Amino acid sequence: MQKKDTLFGIVGLINYLIVIFLNAFTDLGHKIIIQNTIFKIYDGDTLIVLTAIVNALILLPFILIFSPSGFLADRFPKNKIMEYSSIFAIFITLGITYSYYHGHFYTAFGMTFMIAFQSAIYGPAKYGYIKELVGIKFISAGNGAIQAVTTVAILGGIIFYTVLFEGMLGDSFQTKEDILKIVAPLGWLLVIGSIVEWFLASKLPNKMIESSKKSFNVKRYLTGAYLHKNMKIIKRKKEIFEAILALSLFWSISQVVLAVFGEYAKSKLGVTNTIFVQGVMALAGIGIVIGSIMAAKFSKYFINTGLSALGAVGLTLVVFFIPTSTSLTQLGIIFMLFGIFSGFLMVPLNAQIQFLSPRVHLGTILAGNNFIQNIFMFSFLVLTTIFAYHSISGGILIYAMAIVGLMLSFLLLKRYIVMTFWAFMELISSFRHSYTYVGLQNIPSKGAVLLLGNHVSWLDWVIVQLPLSRRINFLMDKDIYHWKFFHAFFKKGEAIPVSPKASKDAFKEAYKRLLDAKVVGIFPEGEISIDGKLGKFYRGYELISSDYKGVIVPYFIDGVFGSSFSKYKNKNKKSFFKRREITVYFAPPIPNDTKADDLKSIIQELKDRYETK
Repeated sequence: MQKKDTLFGIVGLINYLIVIFLNAFTDLGHKIIIQNTIFKIYDGDTLIVLTAIVNALILLPFILIFSPSGFLADRFPKNKIMEYSSIFAIFITLGITYSYYHGHFYTAFGMTFMIAFQSAIYGPAKYGYIKELVGIKFISAGNGAIQAVTTVAILGGIIFYTVLFEGMLGDSFQTKEDILKIVAPLGWLLVIGSIVEWFLASKLPNKMIESSKKSFNVKRYLTGAYLHKNMKIIKRKKEIFEAILALSLFWSISQVVLAVFGEYAKSKLGVTNTIFVQGVMALAGIGIVIGSIMAAKFSKYFINTGLSALGAVGLTLVVFFIPTSTSLTQLGIIFMLFGIFSGFLMVPLNAQIQFLSPRVHLGTILAGNNFIQNIFMFSFLVLTTIFAYHSISGGILIYAMAIVGLMLSFLLLKRYIVMTFWAFMELISSFRHSYTYVGLQNIPSKGAVLLLGNHVSWLDWVIVQLPLSRRINFLMDKDIYHWKFFHAFFKKGEAIPVSPKASKDAFKEAYKRLLDAKVVGIFPEGEISIDGKLGKFYRGYELISSDYKGVIVPYFIDGVFGSSFSKYKNKNKKSFFKRREITVYFAPPIPNDTKADDLKSIIQELKDRYETK
């Protein structure tokens, strides 16, 4: 049972978030130590190649054990997989610490693969546990919290281990082996992190309701039979597969940009201090935290998949600007924006994959998500290595990633074009307005619904739509419907054009939509109020036959009258920088044959009861 109806009131969530933090913090710590060692010793193409190899060693386990990790996450309690993986991490970090103290660079380099192997087993259970722990209601907020915590861990790990690395190192080294011996005490921090992670993971509650009864056949795994079968499971729902492809392209872009950036900063800007290089990249982490929190906020009522397309377009533009930057300050701002747009993209797509996945196949699908993403990232890193070997500059590689970003943007806009429009409208309007919705539970999740309410501004249709995952088919003035820059969106959003000469045709079309169990929105006043009072309610909507299976839901919009978007201009206008608080009240459903006068009385009652004076 939850202590209270909030995300952070869920029993076990705080423990889980700390476990996620420590897992990412510890894994990254070793990677940072190895990468910084390479950065100090090597230059040019060799630096790019070795950085790419480090990243590839992290990706390979996710490719090799896709099927076993998915099987484990479906077959056994996910909290137990996290617990036992944490024990494995303790032994790995002890081995890494031994390698540091004895200056075994290549052993430590190879241990990157082992710590990534542990993460590959851990991954599907870690992300599958979100849905089990927080449920569908908090799935977007849960993913936002996980993304934010993971990013804070990455950001903290980059800064923490890089500052300690530089502080301990000084100038008394000649070789990479010397560097490892000097910074060897950092290994004990990795060990301690793994021990604390194991202890907290052992306290997580078992939330598994249904486990898979299948067994694992090693021969089928080695022959690729499991791979073929699991890929078929992933492709059953096209939207899941497309979301995985989108995430794969995104992570590929990120991997290449991060792999190239160190050499780019060193050769183009003359930066040799790892604190500055890692610090700029860490700003992307801060951006991801901000973007993840914003994405969770904008997904308060449903998974706002339109944000993912906005994120793709934004990060593509940002990547185009990286090679044109001439200072670390400019790059810091660019990487921060890159992170914000990344949060926009990752949170809704990960939540959508979890939401659409059947519980019994959740582990397999999440493991497949890891598998495909890592195949993409590994392939891109191989290409990066080949390009670097042939002396192709880092700037050209970054421009190439911007072109990949265009492909990513096209994929998501094609799938979520309507949702993208609404996400953009919400993002823009949120700068000026704060929205509260009362009575959303009165709108049926299925079946025909006729939404009827007051009309006080040009934004009413946006305000009413924002909290609803179901698209509203608004009746809209024909002239506005054909506005040059918005017509394509109105048409794609299934708006219904209406004119005085052809109003009956519009109501016939509304009836057809209601027969198809859609949501139709009409403003019975027919025009925007100029005094804030309820005007005459025209009976046009009564022309819609009531023999469809559905209801009318009346509503009242409060707080927008007198704004820049209403016809009444308040002389005592609020400061431009002060956000206007807007509340929409939805009344309980009423019969679909309710007359205009009765409807007006219901909305007038809402107005009298709730209107801000």
